This record gives sequence, C-alpha cells and structure tokens, in this order.
Amino acid sequence: MTDTVGGAKRSEMPLPNELRPLIPSVDKLLGTREITEAIAMYPRWAVLQEVRAVIEEVRAGTIPLVTDPGLREAWLASLAEEAARRAVGASGYSLRHVVNATGVVLHTNLGRARLAPAAIEHLVAVATRYTNLELELATGERGHRYDHVRELVRALTGAEDAIVVNNNAAAVLLCLSALAAGKQVIVSRGELVEIGGSFRIPDIMAQSGCQLVEVGTTNRTHLADYEHAVTPQTALLLKVHTSNFRVVGFTAAVGVDELIPLAREHGLPIMNDLGAGCLVQLRDLGLPHEPTVQDAVKQGADLVTFSGDKLLGGPQLGVIAGKREIVKRLEKHPLLRALRVDKLTLAAFEATLRIYRDARDPIAELPSLRMLRIDAATIKQRAEAFVARLVPRLAAGTEVSVQPGSSQVGAGSAPGVDLPTFLVVIQPHATEVATIEARLRQLTPAVMVRVHGGDLLVDLRTVDVDEESILLEALATSVR
Repeated sequence: MTDTVGGAKRSEMPLPNELRPLIPSVDKLLGTREITEAIAMYPRWAVLQEVRAVIEEVRAGTIPLVTDPGLREAWLASLAEEAARRAVGASGYSLRHVVNATGVVLHTNLGRARLAPAAIEHLVAVATRYTNLELELATGERGHRYDHVRELVRALTGAEDAIVVNNNAAAVLLCLSALAAGKQVIVSRGELVEIGGSFRIPDIMAQSGCQLVEVGTTNRTHLADYEHAVTPQTALLLKVHTSNFRVVGFTAAVGVDELIPLAREHGLPIMNDLGAGCLVQLRDLGLPHEPTVQDAVKQGADLVTFSGDKLLGGPQLGVIAGKREIVKRLEKHPLLRALRVDKLTLAAFEATLRIYRDARDPIAELPSLRMLRIDAATIKQRAEAFVARLVPRLAAGTEVSVQPGSSQVGAGSAPGVDLPTFLVVIQPHATEVATIEARLRQLTPAVMVRVHGGDLLVDLRTVDVDEESILLEALATSVR
C-alpha cells in the first residue's frame, strides 16, 4: 500500500535493495547547514542520534525516499530539518513542563497536586544547604526525620502521633506488616478496591504476610458479618475508602464508629485507610461532603492512613496518624527504613502543613485546591477572552466556540463528581484532531488537551493565567 506525499511515494514496506544506495549517509546529513546549526545549539550526541533515526526511517519506508534528482536537494534539507527539530526534544530533560488544558485537576499522569510557592521555596532552601534532617539542635544528639512534620500532623488532625512514608500504599503495607503479619485482617468485600497502576488491596495484604478475611457482599456489609468473622487469629479490623468508584443503590456499610465497640470487646485495633485524605471540607471546593482526616481521627480509629498529595495538595507521600503506642511500634519495624521519605519530600510537606495551620485561606494558597474552587462563571469569562485572541490566529474555516462542560477532580478523588466549567471547543477545518493533539504533545512545553469526536476541548480551569500565552501560541501553530 502506498500514497503520494510531496511528490514522493510513502510506503509501508522497507525499500528494495536497488534503491538503498540512494539513502543518504550520516556524513551527508551532518554536512548540511541545518545540522551544522543544530550541533552548535544542542549536544552533538542528540543531533547524531536523531540523524541516524531519520535515516533509519527512510530505510524502513516510513519516510518517503525521493529519487528525482531535481528534488533531492530540497528533500535532504527536509530530512536535516526533521532531525534538527527532534534533537531539541532529545537533548532536553525527560521530566518537564506540561501545560494541562484537560480540566483534570489532580491528573495522575501529569503529577497530581501542584506544590504551593511556599513549599517550593522551602524545598529549594533545604536542597541547596545542609540541614538538621536527623539532628536535634537543642541537644546536639541524633534526631528523627519524622519530627519535622510529626507535630504539625498532630496539631491539624488531633492524632496522638504520626509518621510519614513514601506513599499511601506504603503506609498500608507498613501497618499491616507490623500489626498483622501471619494473622487475619477483616475487611468488607465491597472495599477490596483496585486503584491506579493495578494496585489492589488484596495484593498489598498478601505482600504484608497477613491473611485476608472478606466479609459481607460487594454492595452490603453488616456489623454481624464482622462479628461472625472474628477469631483468635484476628489481628486487625480494616476500613478502606473506595476512592475510584461508588457503590450506589441497594447498599449498606459499617462505619468506624460502629466497629469500635466490637474492636474494643476483642482487644483489636481498627485501621481506616482514607486514600486521598483531606484537611478542609470538600463542600468548600464545591464537592460533595467527605469526612476529613480530622473527622476520621475523631471517630476513634487507632490508625488513619492517607495521601499527602491529591486533595491535601502536598508532595507524594503517605501519612500514618493514630495512637502513640501503635505508631511507635511502626517506627521500630525494619520495613520503615525502606519506605522512608527524603529531606526534599519532608521540606515540601512541612511547608504545605504550615499553610493549613497558619493561612487564613489555605485553599487560596494551594494551587490544586484553588483550581477546584474556581466557579464556572470565572472560567467562562477567561475562555471568551482567550477565544477572542485565538480566532484571528487560526486558519479560515476553523470553528471555535465556548460551551458548557465539566472538569474532573482526578487521582481517584471524588469519583463520579463533575465540576461545571466552560470549554473552548475547536473544530479544525482540514486536519484530523488526533494529528493536532499529537503535535501539541511534541511541543516544548508540551500541551495536553481533550479530544471528543472531531473536536479539541480546552479547559482553562487547569491552565495558569501565565500559561495562556503558551497555550495560545501552541494552538495557533498546531491547528491548521
């Protein structure tokens, strides 16, 4: 199968042997003006890598071979330009700035919560100087890294004690390993969730060495189910927030407060895994009510685990808050060293917690929470002003409008909840939206949008005001 592109035939098959002598050599492209200029601007290895890649695509038939002598010079220049263009991306950092125009605020693939300026400032200060990471300055003795955030977590949640590990899955693993290895843990069948990255509660329980005891059914679990499952081998009662889904309709679940009398009767601890914990009322963000971490601690669970990023707005880590006696047991477990966080994570988290403690309006200072709170009318106003700037830059025939739509919280937080928004809807005149979406991803910085049918959807909820000019230029050069 072949088609014609620019006077050359594009083939899906490798070139026949008789045409291979016409493939330019590496030295031939290295001698072009385009590549010479690229080597002066970018690392030689990156340019050379992309030159070889372009030649290989000609050999494979992906890039069409031009045989007409009158077109060869221009063709060679186009190959060199393509290699030089690719070298820009190859020589840059792999982890880099992406403009998130999807409207998914806590976008897992794009790094979830964005740090507050105060957290970034403190992180940089800690990263560029020696610190008292494990030094007690008052005594000169060795200290504990968890002390830098322990008192803040206690003050904000009401817990007796707290430590942090590198994510919430690690928090669950440590708790189960330390408290229930070789014994039974009772959990409702409706709470045996799988979240992103194929992380499953039953798998982490198996890894910890405990034995899973399922009670109830997918949609209904009663206190009697727990009562009948308790044996001398039971070590823990576990509650798990369902995070990524909701069970609706004919349902029943047992709350922590209902489990406490049963746990106390048998001398068992209760652990409540909140997943995406939150320190502010979600209704203040325009979301349905969910218990805060403070609420969960007040209910009486012996341990509460939750994420430090997501709805908390800090760096990725897992928090374990609860009864002091139990937390101290966790601190002595050898697995903690493998799961511990570094000074940069601690610095960002300490600064984030201080915002909650000290700021008059924490939501205003935490970027992701601030995005969640933006009302649709404000987004509509921004979208209309953006469209007025964009339309004159686009090709004739391209249709652009502002239409009502929805944003998402993301990262398994508030599943099924849509935030009202207004979308910039672009209907290209001549180019497939998949092609445009791919172009946007290849830019520096990359731009992520949504695609629906034949439309490109841009949600300014997740675009900073100072990113609008970047987004405008990206769309103006890619939508054609």
